[in-house]
Amino acid sequence: MKRQLNLRQIEAFKAVIEQGTVSRAAEILFVSQPAVSKLLAHLEDETGLALFERIRGKLAPTRHGMRLYAEIDRIFAGVRQVEQAVDSLRRDEQRHLTVGVLPALSGSFIRRVVMNFLKVHPDVRVSIETRSSQFVADWLITRQIDVGLVSGLVDNPYIDSESLMEHPLICALPPTHPLCKKKIIRPQDLDDVPFVTFSAKSQTRQLVEAAFQRHAVRLNVVLETGTAPTVCEFIAAGLGVSLIHPLFADGSQDRLVLRRFKPDMAFDFRLCRMPASRNAGLVDTFIEGARLVAAQVSAELLSDQ
Repeated sequence: MKRQLNLRQIEAFKAVIEQGTVSRAAEILFVSQPAVSKLLAHLEDETGLALFERIRGKLAPTRHGMRLYAEIDRIFAGVRQVEQAVDSLRRDEQRHLTVGVLPALSGSFIRRVVMNFLKVHPDVRVSIETRSSQFVADWLITRQIDVGLVSGLVDNPYIDSESLMEHPLICALPPTHPLCKKKIIRPQDLDDVPFVTFSAKSQTRQLVEAAFQRHAVRLNVVLETGTAPTVCEFIAAGLGVSLIHPLFADGSQDRLVLRRFKPDMAFDFRLCRMPASRNAGLVDTFIEGARLVAAQVSAELLSDQ
């Protein structure tokens, strides 16, 4: 009669599959290599399945081994969800707000919002996680974060969202650039002009490339990066120009010249939360503060546009 499987055998099996070797599995489990090998042998004996075959001195999972691993990984994913739920409850008890923010808003804007929030709730611990909008949306759905700031590209029926600041892209220029003499910048003005841009998958980059293609002008990319503060730093240093959302310039406006760009290319950020979200009162305060800072930035940056 087969004995019941134990968790240590399953952990050893999962570690070998994921780490690729018995030695690396032993390291992460803090046991010896013979101990891992013994656990695997017992697992095969008790399941009656050949889970590994030895190829050129290395263990390789069999078809049965990979099917078993898929089931184990699914179960462990469920355990991780339970752990996340426990963490959610713990954060409620500890007065802890976790914010997910896309890199473009991870500089001056989020600093201003959080500092204002902490003036109202000095006893709350705030954590800020920075990743792409899709990651932030996924974190919201799995309740790993309480509130998210994402681009308008994210549209998920499980998330409540609202516009934060929809505005056409504007042209950011170094203070000494010849185009600063113009009040309105058009695509033809930027033909072959050194251009600092965001990474290819970003919404801003896609809008810019589409506009340049429509008007048959050359986009002369001299540098691309993933964060708005970096884009603004290189513009201020004179490397090139760019088209950005006004929020991107927050904190750098004194070193840039901002001009309207025509035709308009609307870009939106969104504030996101889950319905019936935990920490509802804290989330409400944070969102209200984000709205206020967005309005302030709009007034500061766009007054002369």
